[in-house]
Amino acid sequence: MRHTVSCLLVVALAAAQSPPEYDLLIRGGRVIDPANSLDAIQDVAVRGTRIARVATSIPAVSAKRVVDAAGLYVVPGLIDLHAHAYGTELALSQDDTALPAGVTTAVDCGGAGWRTFEDFKETVIDRSVTRILVFLNIVGAGMVGPAAEDNLEDMDPAATANKIKQYPGLIVGIKNAHFGLPGWESVRRSVEAGRLSNTPVILDNHILTKMQRTTREKLLEILRPGDMHTHLYNDRQVEVVDRFTGKVQPWMFEARRRGVLFDMGHGAGSFLWPVASKAMEQGFPPDTISTDLHKLSILGSKSDMPNCISKMMLLGMTLPDAIARSTVNPAKAIGQFPALGTLGEGKEADIAVLATRTGVFAFLDALAKKRMGHQKIECVLTVRAGRVVFDRDGLAFPDWRKAGDYGVTP
Repeated sequence: MRHTVSCLLVVALAAAQSPPEYDLLIRGGRVIDPANSLDAIQDVAVRGTRIARVATSIPAVSAKRVVDAAGLYVVPGLIDLHAHAYGTELALSQDDTALPAGVTTAVDCGGAGWRTFEDFKETVIDRSVTRILVFLNIVGAGMVGPAAEDNLEDMDPAATANKIKQYPGLIVGIKNAHFGLPGWESVRRSVEAGRLSNTPVILDNHILTKMQRTTREKLLEILRPGDMHTHLYNDRQVEVVDRFTGKVQPWMFEARRRGVLFDMGHGAGSFLWPVASKAMEQGFPPDTISTDLHKLSILGSKSDMPNCISKMMLLGMTLPDAIARSTVNPAKAIGQFPALGTLGEGKEADIAVLATRTGVFAFLDALAKKRMGHQKIECVLTVRAGRVVFDRDGLAFPDWRKAGDYGVTP
């Protein structure tokens, strides 16, 4: 009998002294993971760089660090399909701007071309905590102004495709933007590069009369299923809404049926309340929510991902739907699902913890026109590859008396 008791005590003591099973535990939040059809109060446990477990009532003692997420939303790290980290003089540091917004994956949208990509990789991508993926500009020089972006001689589909093939999974598609000459040549060369590399094109070009381009033609005759058009809710790149009747154009629904995708791409000039509200009222939401955040829009419309999500909710979109269009949908659009866009067990631990503020808030469109709302989404915690990289309210920081555990002397 004494031997049995002694053995039990030894086992209990060993269990008490065993190291915690998880490195981080986010407890009691409303987990919204559309990729797994999950919307429930759950705990999320992280071991190393991976999601180890998603379940109810994971014991706090099983983790080194515990975050109380009661009353908060726990979602996959947000994916911004239209970011600017290189090339243009308006580019931003993603570690400074994306991570505080819950964005763990930012896709640079055309900053580099095949001739400048290696510099982009060495100076920005390889040095960033944020995962930076790339839409490679069809222009070899990248997004460096009208003279370069109108230069058809520098739009080489074969060279562009070859560079993409060198970096599969890092370069996820082709960007065509700002072409100021008439006709479709820049778009056709982009589509050809997409065909050669088996990747999608994301398009941003004007339909002004002098350009001799129409929305219907590019959506139904030139772009392929899986190709994307960004800047959905302005009326210069795509004519979503008939300017006279206020009705969504029939070719928009037809293009969506044939597999063309539409990206929000807010930016400093590409989200207009009259267009967005009419489109949403008639059942035409964006497939993906993105920011086109740069040095102008970050201080003007303040259109980071939580701001864009808040605006879509103001127009009637539910939060779970907005999260889907900010996580799993963009991951699928760039061929990165299921590696990205989900909190599935075993996946890389990219997590955003969001809060909803209630009150009276002003939301600006790209023309600084204001609409008032009563809900505002904010990011309070970001985890990238298992590491807490943004913690607005100190949710993950220990009691000050234990600060030494983090290399800080109290």
